[in-house]
Amino acid sequence: MNERILIIDDEETLCYFLKESLDEKGYQAVTAHTAEEGLEVVTRQQIDLVLLDLKLPDGNGLDVLYEIRKADSDLPVIVLTGHAAVESAVQAMKLGAYDYLEKPINLAELSITAAKALESKAMRHEIQRLRSQQQDRDHQLIVGDNKQMRDIMRLIERVAPSKATVLIQGESGTGKEVVALALHRMSPRAKKGFVPINCAAIPDTLMETELFGYEAGAFTDARRQKLGLIEMADGGTLFLDEISTLKLELQAKLLRIFETGSVRRLGDIKDRHVDLRVVAATNQDLRQATKDRTFREDLYYRLSVVVIDIPPLRDRIEDVDKFAAAFIAEFNRTRATNIKGISEDALRLMRQYEWPGNVREVRNVIERAMILCDGDVINVGELPAEIVRTEPSMAFAANVVPIPPVSSGVDMKAMVAGIEKRMIEEALAQTQGNKSRAARLLGVSRDVLNYSIQKYGLQMDN
Repeated sequence: MNERILIIDDEETLCYFLKESLDEKGYQAVTAHTAEEGLEVVTRQQIDLVLLDLKLPDGNGLDVLYEIRKADSDLPVIVLTGHAAVESAVQAMKLGAYDYLEKPINLAELSITAAKALESKAMRHEIQRLRSQQQDRDHQLIVGDNKQMRDIMRLIERVAPSKATVLIQGESGTGKEVVALALHRMSPRAKKGFVPINCAAIPDTLMETELFGYEAGAFTDARRQKLGLIEMADGGTLFLDEISTLKLELQAKLLRIFETGSVRRLGDIKDRHVDLRVVAATNQDLRQATKDRTFREDLYYRLSVVVIDIPPLRDRIEDVDKFAAAFIAEFNRTRATNIKGISEDALRLMRQYEWPGNVREVRNVIERAMILCDGDVINVGELPAEIVRTEPSMAFAANVVPIPPVSSGVDMKAMVAGIEKRMIEEALAQTQGNKSRAARLLGVSRDVLNYSIQKYGLQMDN
């Protein structure tokens, strides 16, 4: 093992027994009896785990936890607390502690919790290593650098090691299967199968046999045994795409499998245990579907243990450049082409487009452009007409505040403010009040547009 565990506690006897116990387990335990001493060890030595008492003679354990998180956000901390201070322990969890143990410390419980904390840290490091290795050659994990996508990536990293069921929501083409695949690849199940099922693509009459399989003789044409997709996912991940399209009868059967962990082939008389990690995806509002009684409420709650909402591309338009670059790299690799990039004019038009087909549409546009491209850079001429037509019209320029002769004297600040206000009003009118689109037309950020709307007292609903 050789992991180094720091014990910060002013009870010397407790420190001694904890150190002895951890040393026997193969760890290297070191001790500190004050907040100052503990923080010095953290900053100067390689520490893999901290056991932190919340009551120290020279400081509050929560303050120490905060400083540890600042020094090393990846360092797991298990807080030690008396029964009367459980509320403080809960507060510590909110600040980023891995777990807490009540005094008197149960050594067996400590051993298990420490092992899990260290395993979690090792798993995060392995995930980071794998992500780093695949970043250049596998854009399909997650592309996007805005806050929403970074939050999604962090959520995936936290959820992937668990067995929790995940529901991915988003419009068609946003990359729901990519997220599901990332969850699988980052999980301990990565060596087992990832079995995707497009529930909308399989006819209702075939769905049950595809999911559950059947025994020979189960029905007229069942001449041989068929393994169902659920059994094929045993030990791995079952991905149910567009799950909202399943009939209620099948929803009930799926719910039973998720609850019992067993599946029965058609024509069989016994259940077979399956170890599944279930990830589902939908482009529909399942909450509304439960109200409409087209989706079972109990199945919805079973699926939505963790919910990941993927924003449409139009709400993170800055990622278009990255997707385009990733797809160019992919097609260069698979088709032995050498397209170096996209012209700035073409990129500008792509940033102004709404992308109703989301990421899938970007892929198709880049594929088409690379086929048509004669040089080594994609230009406006290779883009489809619907994107080129997004060139913003400057027709409203004639309607802005007219500029008077400077010789007669002008209030330039007031004049500029009037022009700015009029242009904002025109841009909002052209986009039916859509601030994101209006900001792109004006070449400013949405935050700048919001500030200007407030500054000029413009009344907007969006």
